[in-house]
Amino acid sequence: MFPYPEQYRVALPPITTGFMVIWAILSHAIFVDASPFALYPLLCLFPAAIGVHLYLILIAKGMSRLDQCFYALVHIPLAFVVWTFTIMHVNGHAFS
Repeated sequence: MFPYPEQYRVALPPITTGFMVIWAILSHAIFVDASPFALYPLLCLFPAAIGVHLYLILIAKGMSRLDQCFYALVHIPLAFVVWTFTIMHVNGHAFS
């Protein structure tokens, strides 16, 4: 169906992180501060990104498995920072 399925699989973790940012911006504009409807998808997206990285590591073969480990080693801390700031953005002034 897709011409390059491997590239789509490899791009899934950054797409998940990008969706976190888009969801945080749109949901903060629509819902009130600390809305559970805006917050709960964010709480699920970071573990989903980690799960996709684990899936990519498991299906890789040989040297590519090491490449996927380095990819996860770089992306997961960056996604954690983005995830933290999106949660703070969605919460707004609810903690102050």
